[in-house]
Amino acid sequence: MKIKIKCKEGAKIPLYASAGAAGADVCAFLETNVVIEPGKRALIPTGLFFEIPLGYEIQVRPRSGLALKHGITVLNTPGTIDSDYRGELMILLINHGEYAFVIEPQMRIAQIVIAACEAVEFNQEEALSSSGRGSGAFGHTGML
Repeated sequence: MKIKIKCKEGAKIPLYASAGAAGADVCAFLETNVVIEPGKRALIPTGLFFEIPLGYEIQVRPRSGLALKHGITVLNTPGTIDSDYRGELMILLINHGEYAFVIEPQMRIAQIVIAACEAVEFNQEEALSSSGRGSGAFGHTGML
């Protein structure tokens, strides 16, 4: 699949770090460092604009190393970029760590995954079929 992308001058095109990677890394498009204090969030530009085919979305996900080592994650994970959005891809990061974290220009800050998504028709009904789970919600299967 090919996806059209427009980049601001100096922005980096998403890059798959390995042949088997599901997500392509995206980088911060900044002129100066941005500091995210513990418990705070920041909206980080990428300088990237996409033309996503109808029936697909871009999912924005955290980078596992930033999450593990520094507590930096994507706040609304996975973030959804709809096929009809043509604005700049912005990454909403939050610092769950104990220390301030510095986002530097061109730092890899998140990853994007292209995913199929289907629009459905919602039909209101008086009753739904039964299932083995029923209305069991959070924690209903226990710990082990």
